[in-house]
Amino acid sequence: MTEQVPIADAPDMALRDIGSASQSARARRRVGSSGISGQSEGSADVIVVGAGPAGSAAAFFLASAGLDVLMLEKTRFPREKVCGDGLTPRAVKALTGMGVPIGEQHGWLRNKGLRIIGGGGRIEVPWPDLSSYPGFGLVRTRLDFDEILARHAQKAGARLLEGVNVTGPLLDDRTGRVIGVTARRGAASAEGGGRAAAAAQDQPERSFRGRLVIAADGNSSRLSVSIGLQRRDDRPIGVAVRTYYSNPRHQDDYLEAWLDLWDGETLLPGYGWIFGMGDGTSNVGLGLLNTSAAFQQIDYRVLLRRWLAAMPAEWGFREENRTQPIRGAALPMGFNRTPHYTRGLLLAGDAGGMVNPFNGEGIGYALESGEIAARVITQALGRPTAASTENALRGYPAALKDAYGGYYTLARTFVQLIGRPGFMQFATRHGVKRPAVMRLTMKLLGNLTESRGGDAVDRLINALSKMTPAA
Repeated sequence: MTEQVPIADAPDMALRDIGSASQSARARRRVGSSGISGQSEGSADVIVVGAGPAGSAAAFFLASAGLDVLMLEKTRFPREKVCGDGLTPRAVKALTGMGVPIGEQHGWLRNKGLRIIGGGGRIEVPWPDLSSYPGFGLVRTRLDFDEILARHAQKAGARLLEGVNVTGPLLDDRTGRVIGVTARRGAASAEGGGRAAAAAQDQPERSFRGRLVIAADGNSSRLSVSIGLQRRDDRPIGVAVRTYYSNPRHQDDYLEAWLDLWDGETLLPGYGWIFGMGDGTSNVGLGLLNTSAAFQQIDYRVLLRRWLAAMPAEWGFREENRTQPIRGAALPMGFNRTPHYTRGLLLAGDAGGMVNPFNGEGIGYALESGEIAARVITQALGRPTAASTENALRGYPAALKDAYGGYYTLARTFVQLIGRPGFMQFATRHGVKRPAVMRLTMKLLGNLTESRGGDAVDRLINALSKMTPAA
């Protein structure tokens, strides 16, 4: 087994080639993944903090390339996560690119497109038929979705430790570079406080060393914050709340979005959703942007109940049919934490604010950013010197800007516009009733266009994205 040498400790030393890393990885993978024990578990080529979609995608592609990958997840699977559970064709493409089985026999429910209701209109818009993306979406509860991805990464060779809470970065004393993390077993159970919290604090803290670290630890990204990467106030952020209801609409083959969310006389910038889960329940929730003047004053749970109270009684969205608590979460949008690479640390998914401001989609971009991070890291660690490795790693933020930068800038303009009640009301009243407008809107908001060629709408959206500065 070869010794792992942090880059910062040996700036002029040639890095191991991929073949050597692969042999080292195969040796380490024989160690169990159920706890913090064993000498070899304390180091890896890459440490991934968080086993959500971004972390698991990165770990999968890194392990597939032969690198030794260690994922640290603060909770234990299965675990709940606040989400709409609906996957667009963008996310479906990312899943198939990882080789995740997505057939109905594996528990996935397909949908045909989006049903949009608002401004007195109602229209069903199928997902666009593209060579770049599949023409269908999926529904899967996050209760097992994240575990499916994490186990898939394990099968590729990544090591996973559950119930391990990362407490901070491990820094090189001389350079300040991130060369690993510190973590404590059992700290995840401390969320409820009391004895669990005290027991977690009594656990010994230990270090995990890695040549690189990926922060895929979600919206709050404590690891990023601990090295000074705070959330940017010039980027939009959303709030989503959701719950589940037993109801007869659970087999709906369209995702449903309602644009009429009112706070008294004010039309709010956001939408409500009803996504049938196919298991007797529907995921029902709403998401709002902070571009509304009323953002801080809204009680989102009350708003959700008020919106559902206007639904037909036979749909079953009543308190007696609610099967889960109403839970909420923040949606970090439009690169709201930067830079995405610094001093040995890469940010992926929600940790880097990669939720699409146009529609609140996060899973597809988490999966894609994990793959981009893995691709950059694999190339970087194959370079012959530390200087050339660092040069390759600096290409990660540029790769993300190439993929999303101009599009996210457009989206930030959009969210400012819909924060004006008059604009939102005009767009809803006049847009929903026009199929051509809604097909364009579907492609724009879903970021679903042919990468090359395509129809006039594709070319227009792609041109706008390329011409818009990536800030």
